[in-house]
Amino acid sequence: MSGYDDRDGKIWMDGQLVEWRDANVHILTHALHYASSVFEGERLYDGKIFLSRKHSERLLKSGELMDMPIPYTVDEIEAAKQAVVEANGLTNAYVRVVAWRGAGEDMGVSSARNPVRMAVAAWAWGDYYGDAKMQGAKLDIAKWKRPSPETIPTAAKAAGLYMICTMSKHAAEAKGCSDALFMDYRGYVAEATGANVFFVKDGEVHTPLPDAILNGLTRQTVIGMLKDRGITVHERHIMPEELEGFEQCWLTGSAAEVTPVGQIGEHTFEVGALTREIAESYEKLVRS
Repeated sequence: MSGYDDRDGKIWMDGQLVEWRDANVHILTHALHYASSVFEGERLYDGKIFLSRKHSERLLKSGELMDMPIPYTVDEIEAAKQAVVEANGLTNAYVRVVAWRGAGEDMGVSSARNPVRMAVAAWAWGDYYGDAKMQGAKLDIAKWKRPSPETIPTAAKAAGLYMICTMSKHAAEAKGCSDALFMDYRGYVAEATGANVFFVKDGEVHTPLPDAILNGLTRQTVIGMLKDRGITVHERHIMPEELEGFEQCWLTGSAAEVTPVGQIGEHTFEVGALTREIAESYEKLVRS
């Protein structure tokens, strides 16, 4: 397969559809130097983007949190996504919306005079973790910590927050793992590099409190599904030493969907009935 910069198709950029290979930015784009960028990752199922408006709303919120007001409304973002999907003839795909500080009068840390730009791309993309969907993903434990909300706005889906994710995923893959699990700045279990994490013990579910991590839309959806089934969900601080006592584990995310976890570091988990039930029910929900 060719690289992501060398494909046929259309990308929406600043209000118009352009040829895929022509969707470029200048080398002095502020975001390239200072990570002034926010984004959304969404899944298109049978011609419909799951939770599309919620993703668009979160993009605008991320822009606000990063002092980077995005010059489009939710309706305009929705229209841009639809235009891209139709132009590329897609029915099942991954949709990436990104907004960033472009090149302009400023080329230092300050960028208030530079335009905020936006683009939408979409492409066919299979299971994020490949075979892990059936077998259970194997996770490394990252050496990096998720930062404090006093360090960076952790409620924003911002490019800069993913720097340690890339490094941690590279380290994990070098060890034969699919991903890595972070602790947060206090030492509590946090999340994977691009997904939230859930654990099962004695028929109840435990998941980290999203006070220093992104409260994922898939995470919120799955919590609702569990509560609808009458299953107790504990959103709380989880200590790493608790990992050995959990029976099942799964990850959630727009890209990851619901992915079972078979191992984190030295700790193993069964791909049990509840994990499979939630994964299957989520698959039905997104296509309903």
